[in-house]
Amino acid sequence: MAITAKEVNDLRSKTGLGMMECKTALTEAGGDIQKAVDLLRTKGIIKMEGRTDRASSEGRIGVAVAPDKTKGAIVEINTETDFTAKSDVFKAMVDKVVAEALKGGGGEVAKSAAIQSAIDDVRLTTKENVQFARGRVLGGTPGARVGGYTHFTGKVGVLIEVHAEGGATVSDELLADLCMHVAAGVPAIPLGVNESDVPADVLEKEKQIAKAQALEQGKPEQIAEKMVVGKIRKFYEDHVLTQQLFVKDDKKRIKELLPKGVTIKSFVRYQVGVK
Repeated sequence: MAITAKEVNDLRSKTGLGMMECKTALTEAGGDIQKAVDLLRTKGIIKMEGRTDRASSEGRIGVAVAPDKTKGAIVEINTETDFTAKSDVFKAMVDKVVAEALKGGGGEVAKSAAIQSAIDDVRLTTKENVQFARGRVLGGTPGARVGGYTHFTGKVGVLIEVHAEGGATVSDELLADLCMHVAAGVPAIPLGVNESDVPADVLEKEKQIAKAQALEQGKPEQIAEKMVVGKIRKFYEDHVLTQQLFVKDDKKRIKELLPKGVTIKSFVRYQVGVK
């Protein structure tokens, strides 16, 4: 039977739970709100005293790449304690969630019923405020090759998508190196793949700071403007992925690692608790 928005909102007001959780419970209960409440209580999902108000500042990053490397997914799941984030049950749940995310289309991951169910099971087991924080899917388009990396701590994860044209090939080693470089964040976490990807407001702020520094040093306006150009060039070298020096060989820039016909399309770097 069809569940109406009003019924979902009524159950949300009674339980304090999310829309997806309430809709799933109502569907199982045949639209009966009280049965849905009882069902949620039986499962232990209705928020315990203050649970959903407690901070979920710990967590884990999950990364999954399709066997043919044409598509990949990355998710962040948060919880209250590092103890829970390191537990086998939490790790297994994150693996399940990212596997579900990989089934979806490209872009932001929508929290499906299957994802919510996996999270609810761990809420019930751990009695902690476990939350789906975010997720992205890359690839799934012609010519795409996707690589993924998760740091052994589970706190940092990277997904990168490259495209190959004109018969070019992308090795697993190159994908691994690119992911490791982005994960390391040296000398800085990239703001974009190319110069044009750097947000305009960020660039403008850097220009203003560079000019103010030059003028503070007593430089004439004309000299200050030239110094700004140099500062921005260095900014690009530090913050644009293709311009950065490779973390494993600082004699090469990332763009020099790419075979002819291979370009980096996009990347995602998640770090627990850092947006």
